[in-house]
Amino acid sequence: MSEEPNSEEPQSEERPKRPRRRRLLPTWRMALGAAALTALAASGAFLAGYLLVDIPAPNTAAAAQNNVYLYSDGTQLARDGEINRQKIDLEDVPETTRQAVLAAEDRDFYNQSAVDVTAMIRAGWNMLRGEGKQSGSTITQQYVKNYYLGQEQTLTRKTKEFFIALKLDSQVGKDEILAGYLNTSYFGRNSYGIQAAAQAYYAKDAADLTTAEGAYLAALLNSPNLYDVAAHPENKERALARWNYVLNGMVAEGWLKPSERADMTFPTPGPAKPPTGLSGQRGYIVEAVNRYLVDNDVLSERQLSRGGFRITTTIDRRKQQAMVEAVEKELLSRLSDERQVDRYVRAGATSIDPHTGEVVALYGGVDYTRQFVNNATRRDYQAGSTFKPFVYAAALEHGARTRDGKRIGPNTVYDGTSGRTVVGPHGPTTWKPENEDDADYGKIPVSTAMNKSVNAVFAQMGVDVGPEKVKKTALALGLPERTPGVVDAHASLSLGTASPSTLDMAQAYATLANHGKRVDHTLVKEIVQDGEPVRVPEPPTTQAVSRATADATTAVLRGVVEKGTGATVKAAGRPAAGKTGTAEEDRAAWFAGYTPDLATVVAVMGQDPRTGVHKSLYGAGGLARVNGADFPSRIWAAYTARALQGSPVKNFELKPGGKHRVPKASPDPSEDASPDTDPTQVTDEPDDSPTLEPDDGEDAATDGTDGARGPAPTPDDRGNPDGRNGDGDPREDRDKRRDNGSDRGSERERDRADERNDRGHGDKDRRGHREDDGKGGDGGGGNDKGTADDEDGRGDRDGHERSAAPSGTPRPTPTPSGATSAPR
Repeated sequence: MSEEPNSEEPQSEERPKRPRRRRLLPTWRMALGAAALTALAASGAFLAGYLLVDIPAPNTAAAAQNNVYLYSDGTQLARDGEINRQKIDLEDVPETTRQAVLAAEDRDFYNQSAVDVTAMIRAGWNMLRGEGKQSGSTITQQYVKNYYLGQEQTLTRKTKEFFIALKLDSQVGKDEILAGYLNTSYFGRNSYGIQAAAQAYYAKDAADLTTAEGAYLAALLNSPNLYDVAAHPENKERALARWNYVLNGMVAEGWLKPSERADMTFPTPGPAKPPTGLSGQRGYIVEAVNRYLVDNDVLSERQLSRGGFRITTTIDRRKQQAMVEAVEKELLSRLSDERQVDRYVRAGATSIDPHTGEVVALYGGVDYTRQFVNNATRRDYQAGSTFKPFVYAAALEHGARTRDGKRIGPNTVYDGTSGRTVVGPHGPTTWKPENEDDADYGKIPVSTAMNKSVNAVFAQMGVDVGPEKVKKTALALGLPERTPGVVDAHASLSLGTASPSTLDMAQAYATLANHGKRVDHTLVKEIVQDGEPVRVPEPPTTQAVSRATADATTAVLRGVVEKGTGATVKAAGRPAAGKTGTAEEDRAAWFAGYTPDLATVVAVMGQDPRTGVHKSLYGAGGLARVNGADFPSRIWAAYTARALQGSPVKNFELKPGGKHRVPKASPDPSEDASPDTDPTQVTDEPDDSPTLEPDDGEDAATDGTDGARGPAPTPDDRGNPDGRNGDGDPREDRDKRRDNGSDRGSERERDRADERNDRGHGDKDRRGHREDDGKGGDGGGGNDKGTADDEDGRGDRDGHERSAAPSGTPRPTPTPSGATSAPR
């Protein structure tokens, strides 16, 4: 048996096992998977953001625009609203200005995406590191920020901006985005949008910007306050550098020739003006225009509040300035802080072109930001004797007769005794109006009574005509039906208890100046919104009263200017017609008048600035009392002379319907009238006005009556021994003739007899009462003193007229004896 060798093999030493190391770096598979997951998450987030973030409605401030108001020549008058912005179309921005903005802000705008991701990441990273707020936006993103979001720079807002910009870029064109950007960007000087900026820096529309000016405005977008060289001249070098950067960018992009660039000089902007808004007369005009638009259903208040309208008014820039200067020179310069009463003084005025109805000038007060009530349109001061022409026009238009049957005309004789009893349809009344200073004029023709503004005459005439007919005529001429004191027609209406505005009165007097043809006033010529015109209706035109009535009234009012209380306005150097007026207790003084081509009404009023209570003007401006012949007439004359400067002198072409409707003592021509033509010239020929029927049913006299001789007047006609002078009952013998028909068909002959009778009385009164011509103030005689129910018996001491009731609270009209109610 064999033996195995007994040998031991040497055992090897066991080595310790090394711990297995974990991989710290991902494999390529892991990296790829992670990248895929990240991309998937980012895509999901992007998709979610794109789907969830909608394009919102514009923010309120960005959508808001102001309304721009222009003078009739297209220059800017005012703008309203807190945001100074006017949207314009892209085509209204010069191409070079658009290119300048692109050169300054986003040269690849038309070729690149709506967002710059690299710039956004850089801006976001810097904000996270605390390095301040960063930008990095394209024009599209800036537009989104301006129009849809806000100006806060946060990651949340940047995220919204990113998605909205992408959506917007896919839904609208680049031109629309650029237009929006130009209309919403801030350029400094409280101007939003390129149009407002062009006005703020260069006082022109954006369409008129030069290349150099457009480049400067583009430079402002980077830092408006920093680069305003007028406000910060110390930064001019930096502004020049930015301006050059913009122009050089235009050259680099091929938008500007190097030769043109080399010839450009820096376009220094105009000085920065403090915000004027609605200061001065602007606010009054804007208020009047807005009220006109709303009242005439052109625009609603809601539409106006939204803004965006470009409104061309009828206000004539030169005439408006003339009005302001006239008030300052003839009134404000005469006031003193040392007189308490001078603090009560207010002024209002309106001027209208009678042929077009356009309001060419309007004065509302010293400053809209200091006196908020518009004195041109307010209706709380009585018109006083400026209402008397309406009474006379009503008498002519309705063929009215005196109480003894005489046809009322310029030569009809009335009793001008102060305090005489007014006789109504049923006999004597309790109304005994007094004249100013209690002056007695005896028997005077109507023309003289108008010159001297005799209350006693027009109180009786108003009753003879009838308050309702006076009201009807006043409304036809242009007073609104809602005028306080007109709605309820009482006898005292004849003495001016109504409270129209200067605008209302200018409308009515413009109708007289236009031969009885009423053209409703307008304050607006054109309206445009977003480039589209808004319909503005043409002012309606109506024949309010016959031409014969209007021209006969003008003929009498010419005498007021030439020889009566309105003589002050002859300083205008133009043939004029008009009437002075003063409210009860000297609370307001008026002058309402017109030339053939301009009707203007001026009122000076008294009001406590703290309480708003009406105040008397005794002592104002250093005068014992203020009346229509003082401040209002002087303002009227100064304004009219300046407003019509350079235009030919026009004379009145009157066709009053016959010589019997013209005052017998025609006033002398104005010294400054055309030398070859009498400004009082009357065309003695019938016109085409309708024949008017008298109230008593008899045939009216033909307008062309020439005063040929008829039957001799009776002794009673000549002497009128009973003293009634047209105020008593009709003469008994005439009643008998009417009853038996003996004078049937002889109405024309009786009118001629009345005319001769009037002439006789007029001549006698002119001889017998010439010494009275100096009574009263206002440069021409007696004033309206008494009222329908004057409690204290005082006149308003204005020198020529006084209304019948205190301002603001028309007094009740006394009921004539025998009547059951006040006349209506």
